This record gives sequence, C-alpha cells and structure tokens, in this order.
Amino acid sequence: MKLKLLFFTLLLTGISFSQNKGTVTGMLTDKDANNQSLPFANVVIKGTTNGTNTDIDGKYSIAAAPGTYIIQFSFVGYESVEVPVTIVANEIVTINQALGSAGYKLEDVIVRAAVNREKETALLLDQKQAVVIKQSIGAQEMARKGISDVEEGLTKITGITKVDGRGLFIRGLEDRYNNLLINDLQSPSNSPFKKIIPLDLFPTDVVGVLNIYKTFNPNISGDFAGATVNIETPQAKNITKLNIGFGYTTNNNLKDFLISDDSNSTKGTLGLIGKDRALPSIFGSVPSGQRLSPAEHENGFGNKSWDVNSTQSPLNSSIGFLHAQKFSLKNEKNISYIMSFNFDNKYTFREGVDRTFNLGQGNFDNNLYNTQYSYFTTFSGLAGMKYKTNRFNLNFNTFLIKATESKIQDQLGYTNSLANQTNNLIRLNQYEESNYWNTQLYGDYKLSEDGKHSLKAGGSYIKTSFQQPDRKFITGIKVNENDINMSYGGNNLNRQFLDVKGNFYYSSLLEYNLKFGNQEDSNTLSVGYNSSLNDMESSYRFFSGRRSIEKNYTADLNTISQNINQDINNGIVYVQEESNGDYKFKLNQFINAGYFNLFMNLGEKWDLNAGIRAENSTRVIKYRNQGDVFGSAFRKKTDDKLDILPSVNAKRILSENSNLRLSLAKTITRPVAMELLPINYINPDGTSESGNSDLKDSENYNADFKYELFPNNKELFAVGVFGKVINNPIERVFKPTANSGGQITTFKNSEQAVIYGAEIEMLLQLSRINESLSNFSFGLNTSLMSTDVKVNPTKQGNELENSTNRKLQGASSWLINSDLKYDFVLRKDWKNSMTLVYNVYGDRIFAVGSSGIDHIYEKSFSKLDFIWTSSLSKNVELKFGVDNILNPSYKKELGSKSTINITEDSLVLREFKKGVGFSVNIGYTF
Repeated sequence: MKLKLLFFTLLLTGISFSQNKGTVTGMLTDKDANNQSLPFANVVIKGTTNGTNTDIDGKYSIAAAPGTYIIQFSFVGYESVEVPVTIVANEIVTINQALGSAGYKLEDVIVRAAVNREKETALLLDQKQAVVIKQSIGAQEMARKGISDVEEGLTKITGITKVDGRGLFIRGLEDRYNNLLINDLQSPSNSPFKKIIPLDLFPTDVVGVLNIYKTFNPNISGDFAGATVNIETPQAKNITKLNIGFGYTTNNNLKDFLISDDSNSTKGTLGLIGKDRALPSIFGSVPSGQRLSPAEHENGFGNKSWDVNSTQSPLNSSIGFLHAQKFSLKNEKNISYIMSFNFDNKYTFREGVDRTFNLGQGNFDNNLYNTQYSYFTTFSGLAGMKYKTNRFNLNFNTFLIKATESKIQDQLGYTNSLANQTNNLIRLNQYEESNYWNTQLYGDYKLSEDGKHSLKAGGSYIKTSFQQPDRKFITGIKVNENDINMSYGGNNLNRQFLDVKGNFYYSSLLEYNLKFGNQEDSNTLSVGYNSSLNDMESSYRFFSGRRSIEKNYTADLNTISQNINQDINNGIVYVQEESNGDYKFKLNQFINAGYFNLFMNLGEKWDLNAGIRAENSTRVIKYRNQGDVFGSAFRKKTDDKLDILPSVNAKRILSENSNLRLSLAKTITRPVAMELLPINYINPDGTSESGNSDLKDSENYNADFKYELFPNNKELFAVGVFGKVINNPIERVFKPTANSGGQITTFKNSEQAVIYGAEIEMLLQLSRINESLSNFSFGLNTSLMSTDVKVNPTKQGNELENSTNRKLQGASSWLINSDLKYDFVLRKDWKNSMTLVYNVYGDRIFAVGSSGIDHIYEKSFSKLDFIWTSSLSKNVELKFGVDNILNPSYKKELGSKSTINITEDSLVLREFKKGVGFSVNIGYTF
C-alpha cells in the first residue's frame, strides 16, 4: 500500500511539475540561403544546460519553468544571436530566427550519407537518414570523451575493440578484415605488419568526422569484412588553438628506465636517430659477404652501438597547435585553410612471462621472463585549403605522420627446451621508424545549376616507409643485476636491417551523379571509377659477430661496447654479413574498379540502394629463394583476379522515429603484406614469423538486418543481426619445427568460416527516469557472435589440425562498450562534462593450435576510463583523464583442451599489466 501511495504521489508531482512549465518553440533559418531551414543548430537558455538542437526541418522546442530568460541561437560558422523571452506557465512562446552564414550549406544526405557536421546530434540524425548501415563519431563527441586519437575514438562505436599493439577488431574480426579511406580515397598502411595504418597515430585535431561503414556500398573498396573507416578532415572554421598535455602512468613513468645510448639524446628525444642507425655504406646495396676490418667497424657502427643507458623515465608529454581561417568572397564564394601539428612522446614498461610450447609435445620450448622498456614519439602535421562556390568545391590536403619506437628488451630464462639453463639472458636493442605522407586533391562540381548533374573526383599520392635499422641481439648468462658472462659465436652479436619502402601509392576516384524522379533529388544514379596502385619493396639483411679465437668473459651489459670493440681490434671477433639470396622482395598491386549505384525513393516508406562493383586486382610478387645468387633475376608470382561485388541496401521507414534496414553484399579480403610476402622475420628468442605467398583472397558473403528507434535527436535504440560466410578465411597458425627449433608463426587459408551474431546499441537521456537526472546520459553497445570454421584434414597444410571444425581465429564471442556522461555548469561560461567509459571483450583465438596442442587464446580484457572536460572560460579548456582504472592483466594462454599430456604447471604464455594512466591537457583558444 505504501508503494502504491508513493507511486501515485510521484506521478501527481511529475504531472504538476510538467504542467507548471512553459514552452519556447520555433524554427531557425539560413538568411543567406533563401531562408531555408537550418538543421542541427544550437538553441540553449543562456547560463543553463537546458538546450536542444534543431531537427532536420530547423525546428526546436524547449520547456522551462516560468521566468525571464535569454535564448541563444548559434551554429559553427554562423553568427550567434541572443533573444530575450518571458516564459509563462502552460503557455507556448514562438520565436523564429534567421542566422547569417558565410555561404555554408548542408550537403545532401543520400546513399553514403557523408556528414559535414561534427556534432553528436547531427551524426545521429545522419545515421537515421542514411540507407547503408553506418555509424559515426564527430569532433564534438571525441572532445567530450577526452579522446586523443582516432583509434581510441572508434572504440566508442558498436562492435569495435582495441587491442594493445594490434589495432582495431571490428565485429570480432582483426585488422586484416578492415579497410581505411581518408576523404573517400583509399589509403595504405605505414607498416607491412598491419592492413591499415595504426589509427592511434592520427590525433583528433586532424579529424572532423569518423564514419564506419559496416555494410558494403559499390563506391567504396570491396576489400573488407569487418568495416571500412572513412576519416573526414575537419570543416573550415575560424580557430587558433594551442594544447599542452602531460601524463603519468603507474609503473611506467618516474622509475628506472633503460634506453639505448643513441636514443638518450636530444635527437633521440625527438625521434630523429634513424639515419644514425642506417646500414653502413661500406656494405653497399647488394650483399657480398663483406667482412669488416676494425677501422671499418668503428667507422660504420661507432664505438658505443651496444651501450644502454640506465636513467629515469620522465612524464609523458604532448603539444599541439591548430589554426584555421575562413574568408568570405564575393558572390557567395569562400576560401579557407587549416594547419596543425602535434608531437607527443610516451614511456612504457612491460614485464611478465613470455613462453612458447613445443608443437606435439607438452613442454615449453621457450620459458622466459620479459622486461621491456619502450620510448615512443609521434609527430603529425596537416595543411589544407578549400575553395567553395555555389557549384564548385575544391580541397587540397597534405599530412605527414612520423612514428618511432626505441626499445630495450631483456628476456631471462631458457630457450630450445634447455630447462636446466634458466639464467640465459637475451637483450634486444631495437629502433623502429615509420613515415606516412599523404597528399590529396579532391572536389565536386555541379554540372547543372539545379545540381541534378554533378561530378566528384579526387586523387592522392602517398609515400610510406618502415625501418628497423640496426636491430641487434646480444646473449649470455646473467651473473648479477649488472653483469653478463658472454662468449662469441652462435646467435650472439647479431644485427638485422629491415627496410620496407613504399615507392609510391596512387589512389583515385571519379564519380558522376544524376538526380532524377518526380520529386526533386528523390533518386540518384551514380557511375564511377576507383583505382589504386601500390609499389613497394623490402630489404632484410643479416650481420653476425664471428669469433676467430675462443674467449669467455664477464662484463657490465650496459657498457659492453668497450669490451666488444677491444676484441674486434685484437682480432678475437669480427663482423661479417650473412644475408641470403632471399634478402629482397618486391610487390606491385594495381586495383581498378568500375561501379554503378542506384538510390531510389520508393514512395514515402521505402528507400533502396542497389549496385554492383567490378574490381580487378593484379598482384605481382618478385622474389628470390634462399639459395639464389645475389643479383640474379627475380622469380615472379602473379595473381590476376576479377571480383564482381553486388550489394543491396534497403530501408523501411516504420514511423517518423523508427526504421528497418536490410543489407546483402559480397566483399573480399586481401592479406596483409607480411602475411603474403615470403619473408622470415626472426626474433632474438628464436621465434619467427613467416609469410605465405600462396595465400588467396577471402570471399565474404554478408547479410545484415537492423531495427532502429530514434525517440528524439539525442537518443537511439537499435538491435541488429548479421551473418557472414567467408570462403578461404586467412588465419594465424604455427609451423612445426624439428627438435625445438623455435616457434614459427605463419598464415594459411582455411576452407570456410560461418559467422552470425547480434548487436544492440542505445543512447539514453536519464531524464526519462527522473527529471533530477536530466544532466546524465548513458550509452551502451554490445555484440554477440558465433563462428564456425570448417577444416578439411586431407588438404595440404591441414594435416596437423586438431579437429574438423573450430572457432575463427581472431574473433571474440562477445564485447561491450558503454559510457555514462554527466554535464553541469558551475558558473557562467564554466561548463563541465564528466564521462565514465567501460570496454570489455571476450576470449578469442590468437593462433590456431595443431599437433595435439590446443589454440592459444587472447584472454578477456576490460578497460575503465574517466574523463573530465572543463571549459573554464571561452578561451581555456582543461581535460583530466584516468586511463585503465582497473589495470587488469593482459594475457595469452594455451587452451585446456590439448590432446597430448601437458607437463608444465602453467598454461599462461604472455602476461603483463599496462598501469593506470593519469593525464592533464590544457587548451587555449586565441
């Protein structure tokens, strides 16, 4: 009875409260565009958080308690207007307002629904309007959530998780199943180990909107099964902003830290030592077995090349500068430019077990404890210009990304199953540098004044490079914390020089659009052409320290260069190149595609988008085998393939606020460069990764069905199901080796994978629960997925598989992303937003088991972050973040279903903790 009384009391109170409010309503228009409606503009009661955005028709409505207020109307690039208003209980006040702009106009939202707004509400409405199944995150939301890079931003999208060092997993599928566009133009990776450039290298300053296409449309590349990410560079707006940030991570910063001698310098701090570690010129461009004299060794490598400095890791730091300006010209023309640069550095420390099992045996091959010190730098720069008229848009962008890592890694334990030698120490001294330079020119032109005939065109020229110069290993027996006992020979004093050069990458698009039908702009036919040409080559050369006289000694490992140099001068040891005939590979891939795409509005309730893409790929790999003579003619492997890729996307409008969507399409998946190239990449502990030039492209048959409900312009509820059949899926597996020869990872095509799953997404304003929670909002998305891979045990390469069916390598069965936001105002112009973000994914197969050994699993990992963004004034913004609050262990573990006897006590193969990160960023807008 008491509960009933309380319920009715609350109900009557709520009704009474709502009846005491008044309403301000109206419509915003663009006075420079014939007073057309102005969607997505801001309408707020000044000095409060009570506000809204205009809908697609420019209409708005705000409820407030009786009183006198000032209503603020604003939009990016438009004038701001303030209008006084008196609100009376239970009455409606109408205020229609026109805002002036600099000729800025909302582009049509049709098939691909390319978004030109960076606001959350605009992108949510865009998702509602689009026919394809896509999601977006804009600059506004990324700023609110304290997101510093593109990769982190994408983890807020349904079905996407981030794995440390391995990029994004979308719908449970790893990096190779994804694709990247920048301003609709195809983009390569800066690393041969990844399908797309690591998106954590893109700072959010160079991003306006991130679009994620989970279903295929003929005017984007057919090379994806997870998703295609399209990065749109920022819109033109007048802004000059400086950001400075600092970060501290527990067990990473302000602690003892090891760094190579050359990196512990001003040049090293800035990531500029690549040339200092380049291959000495005396070795030439073709291996010849060159043996260095003592003088040649000192001239080529210096006298401290093995030295490591013991120091203290300082705080992480970052600095960024952004400047953009827009100028209005005559006749509704405007021109704008943008420039930005960002530099950040980061110190990381990882420690934990690092083990491998012998295939077909139940014991460890390697049992090591790994201690790793890494210093990262990232520099990015963007410059762009845009010229716009009523009929013509022309954009020019050029941006550079340079990333470096200086790593010192010590592995202590045993290798090659020698369990009685537990004090072996292997030190890796590695410097890695990647460069990515992308220059784009793109635009569109209305052939007719009414815009029914239009052209869209663009091209990009990209240069990439990836180097690990002078990657060197030193081995011995650990004596104490400082000293090592060492002998020459074997795998000791090995050096590697890996250089993967992207000679050039061209990408182009040309598209003609025809709008037709009884109603203006109701139907669109697009006919277009895309192409990309990728030309790259790799060089992988080896050098060893060879003994002339037996010697065993104990020395300080961090300053051991003096001992090695002395022994080289005395003729005890020498350095000689030991590269093989397979040191060099070349890859050339030309992809050209034609497509047509039809968008039709079938009455008031149905939208249909159907088309077909013909995509031809010619891939040529030039290589030599290990025993081939240096400089001999390359062997050649050519794959020429034509793929016909149809797609159908349909949307049924159930009501003004809800849709049903259906998508059917065929796509393909091409392998990553290092999965394909016949390179055997060797690690200091004897493990290696080997490419497979016989890999085939996967063929993917995709189906999606989704229901969406948009209660208002800030809320969403969606549920969808999807299915995929992947023929020839590419998977990570292990090669057997003879007598504990070191684990070899490689890649192969399985027969078929069947995937099906469901996705749920919601954005909820908590005022629905209680008016006192009006400043809170909650977002949740989750994916559930089941996979089944068919294995033919009689097929070559499958003989050692443990069963005829299993889960797909790299796919999680479930994942959850969620966030809770609280907005509040402390005083005038002091706006605050607090966000709690949680991500978790389920176990997934890292590598397929064989020879009786179960699969290696990447274990479930959860992440909880807190971000507080505070606008202290119109000019000053402060961000405080706590990253990885829970600090769980990252683990790889052997499964428990091996069919042979496991003799080891632990199944954990890799384990470490990242630490809890604290960061502060101050931004000043001039």
